[in-house]
Amino acid sequence: MKNYTQLTEAERNQIYALKQAGHQKSAIALQLGRHRSTIGRELQRNCGERGWPQQAQQLSGQRRQEKAKLKISEEIWHIVNDLLCEDWSPEHISGWLSATKNLQVSHERIYQHVAHDKQQGGTLYIHLRCRKKRRKRYGSTDRRGTIKNRVSIDHRPSIVEERSRIGDWEVDTSGRSCSCHLGRTEDASYRSCPE
Repeated sequence: MKNYTQLTEAERNQIYALKQAGHQKSAIALQLGRHRSTIGRELQRNCGERGWPQQAQQLSGQRRQEKAKLKISEEIWHIVNDLLCEDWSPEHISGWLSATKNLQVSHERIYQHVAHDKQQGGTLYIHLRCRKKRRKRYGSTDRRGTIKNRVSIDHRPSIVEERSRIGDWEVDTSGRSCSCHLGRTEDASYRSCPE
């Protein structure tokens, strides 16, 4: 995957000149070596005013500066961590930070922070009130409900099939819906019928 690079001022001037000459977005994109959607976004966002390449460059710089300001400091993350350990929900933390500290940290960003902490071996996720729905990742096998070192019924000893000794247990489960299950455990020797 290639890294995205922002348009330079020279590229914006070139887009402006090619657009004035009547070229289509795809032709401009091909000439600049950019994707046509990049050219389309640039024209949609900044086209229309006289001298727009210079204005577009200034607006781009302002957006980058504002983005840099939005980075959350370690001090704020310490506050968030402390509140999470007190079993506050990310929604409450976000609202409290906005009301008392005049800080804008979205609840979704806090959830991302908790997920990152869990990946690093942290325990912040334990303090969440309810777990988020587990999503299966494509290309991976679902390991829920599997028993480690499970031995198939085909590989059990033949003496168990004879049902002659006490202590070999069989378990049967049945149920029609997800909410109702019936489990039954019995000694295999009791199921044998005398002939």
